[in-house]
Amino acid sequence: MLKRVASYGSGMQPTQVMVIGFATVILAGAIMLNLPIATQNGESIGFLNALFTATSAVCVTGLVVVDTATYWSFFGQLTIIMLIQIGGLGFMTVTTMFALITGKRINLKERLLIQEALNQRDLSGIVRLTRYVLMMTFAIEGIGAIILSTTFIPMFGFVKGTWYSIFHAISAFCNAGFDLMGATAGQFTSIVCFNNNYVVMITISFLIIFGGLGFPVLLNIIREKRYSKFNLHTKVVIFTTGALIIVGTITILAIEFDRPSTLGDMPIMQKVVNAYFQSVTSRTAGFASIDLTKLRESTLFAMIILMFIGAAPASTGGGIKVTTLATLLLSVKSLILGKSDIEIYERRISSSTVRKAMVIFVVGISFVVIGTFLLSATQEHFTLTAAAFEVASAFATVGLSIGGSPTLTPIGKLLIIMYMFAGRVGSLTIFMAFMSGSSKKVQPVRYPEGSLIVG
Repeated sequence: MLKRVASYGSGMQPTQVMVIGFATVILAGAIMLNLPIATQNGESIGFLNALFTATSAVCVTGLVVVDTATYWSFFGQLTIIMLIQIGGLGFMTVTTMFALITGKRINLKERLLIQEALNQRDLSGIVRLTRYVLMMTFAIEGIGAIILSTTFIPMFGFVKGTWYSIFHAISAFCNAGFDLMGATAGQFTSIVCFNNNYVVMITISFLIIFGGLGFPVLLNIIREKRYSKFNLHTKVVIFTTGALIIVGTITILAIEFDRPSTLGDMPIMQKVVNAYFQSVTSRTAGFASIDLTKLRESTLFAMIILMFIGAAPASTGGGIKVTTLATLLLSVKSLILGKSDIEIYERRISSSTVRKAMVIFVVGISFVVIGTFLLSATQEHFTLTAAAFEVASAFATVGLSIGGSPTLTPIGKLLIIMYMFAGRVGSLTIFMAFMSGSSKKVQPVRYPEGSLIVG
C-alpha cells in the first residue's frame, strides 16, 4: 500500500502525495484496529473509535478513547506501535526502508517526496540521509528499550517487561505518548506510578528530546560533535529547545511547588524532576507524571503555550516548531534595535524565512482559536480551558488531555481527528496540496507601494 502511494502518477505534487500517503496509512490502521481480533473482548470497537486511535497513532499524538493496556489485545497494541513507528519516521522514510531492503532503485520522484518529508533543501545525499535516519532511530530506540528493561523486566517479568520496554521506547522517541500502564477509576494514569523512578523518567524524557530535535539536527551533532562546528539550524534548535525546557521547568515548579495534589507532597528533587519531565513532554509527547486535572489553570495555560510551540522541523513532534518561534523573536529583536537584517550567530536570516514563520504562526494560532471555539460549542461538558487544551494538544500532536478524550461526542472526535491530521502533516502542506495546480502561473506584477499604519 505504501509503495502504491509513493508511485502515484507524475502529475501529483509531493505535498499531495504526503497528504494522501498519511491518510492511506491511517485508513489501513483504522481497518485493522476495527477487527475483533484487535480487542481483548473480541468485539469491534467501531470504525469511528478505530479511526480516532489510528489517527492518533500515525500522527504520533497519544490522545485515546480507550485504555491502550486493557482494551487492546496484543494484535491491537502491535498495530498501534507499528502505526506510531510509521508516523514518527514518515511513510516515505518507511517506504524507502523497504526499497533499500529489497534492493529497489529510488527514482527521482521518490527522492523529491523524501526531500519534502525530511524538510531538506536539496536532493544531494537524500537516500543516504534516509539510511542514517533509519539506523539512528532504531539505535536510539534500542538503547532506550534496554535501559527501560532494567525497571520493567523485574517488575513485569521477562516477556511482558521486554514488550513494555520496546513499546514505551518507540512511543517516547516518536513523541507519541501512548502507554501500557493502565487506568485507575476510569482515569488514564500514564506514567504517574513512576514519578519517583528517575531511570524511567529521565530515559523517557531523553527519548522525547532526541525525537523532538529532528533528524537533521541529530545527524549534524553526530558528525560534527562540537557546538562551534554545528550549522545554524542545529544551533538555533538546541538553544531554543534548551531555553524552553528550562523556562517550562521553572514555570511549572514555581506554580505547583506547594500544591499538595501535584508537586506539593514530593521531596525537592522529585519536584524538580517531575517539573522538568512535564516541561519536556508538554511540547511534544503525551506522557504525564502528575495528574493534569489537578493542575492550576495558570500551569495549564503555560502548557498550552509549550504545546503550541512544539518540537523542531523534520522531527517526530508537532507544533509551529521551535525555529518558527526563534525567527519571530529575532524579528522582534531586530525591529526594536532598528536593524534592517535579522541576525544570529553571525548569519543573516532571509526575508522569505521570516515570512514563512509569520504565516505558520498566524495559521497555527487561527487553527487553535477556531478549534477551541468549535469544541467548546459542541462539547457542553468541556470548559473553555479544557477545550483549548484538547485542541492545542491535538494540533501540536502532543496527546495530553484534561477534558477526557473518551467523553467526546462523535462530532468532537471527528474535529480532533482533523486537528491531529493537520498537525502531523502540516496545515501549510494541506493548503499547498489543495492549491497545487488550481491556478495558472502568471507574470508577477508589482503594484505601487502604499502607506499603512500598524501598531
